[in-house]
Amino acid sequence: MTPDKLVRPEVFGMSAYHVSDPAGMVKLDAMENPYALPEPLQRELAQVLARVALNRYPEPNAPKLCEFIRRKMSVPVGMEILLGNGSDELIQLLVMALARDGATMMYPAPTFVVYSMSATFMRMQAVPVPLRDDFSLDADAFIAAMRKEKPALVFLAYPNNPTGVLYPEGDVLRIIEAAPGVVVLDEAYHVFAGKTFMSALPKYPNLVVMRTVSKLGLAGIRLGYLAAHPEWVRELNKVRPPYNINVLTEA
Repeated sequence: MTPDKLVRPEVFGMSAYHVSDPAGMVKLDAMENPYALPEPLQRELAQVLARVALNRYPEPNAPKLCEFIRRKMSVPVGMEILLGNGSDELIQLLVMALARDGATMMYPAPTFVVYSMSATFMRMQAVPVPLRDDFSLDADAFIAAMRKEKPALVFLAYPNNPTGVLYPEGDVLRIIEAAPGVVVLDEAYHVFAGKTFMSALPKYPNLVVMRTVSKLGLAGIRLGYLAAHPEWVRELNKVRPPYNINVLTEA
């Protein structure tokens, strides 16, 4: 028996997420910090990690780390935090939780490929809405597509990845208000944009703000987080794998 006889056709026909060998090139594609940590910080980090109990499972919900993120990232009072092994895992959890039979997911195209890949994994219909030729967002066309397709889930990278376009705040708000389902603002690059919708969370029950620490020079620890109303985090937590944040990242 061979894989083509057992693996789902849509998965068998895909290619795995590709990361090119950077040997001999200036590596710019992943927006990593190319510099090592300062030596004093390396020594301090070594002391902290030396005390980590590698023989024990991590805290199930990493409450201390969540509280640290809440303070440092100005997560509004009353909102809850969910941690992921990078924001890629959080994207998968969102799709997994909302992939009811016949449900659709919508996103502007081109954008981060993991949105559509995750939809394929979960057999959720992915509906791309083309950006304009200059990669700007046609909010009217996007809202019209939402009214037609009634997506359970919308992903907006803010700013967009890989085009770098920061959509007008008013257009994003119109989409949030018109959406029949959850709108995820992927703010992976918010530190470069100087704009965020984090403070808008209390006003919009269907809004999720997702971020990663990878673009803060910490890509290797694989930590993403999202903030949302408690009722959404409660449901997403049901599909989160146990102990998905390791003890070294927690520390």
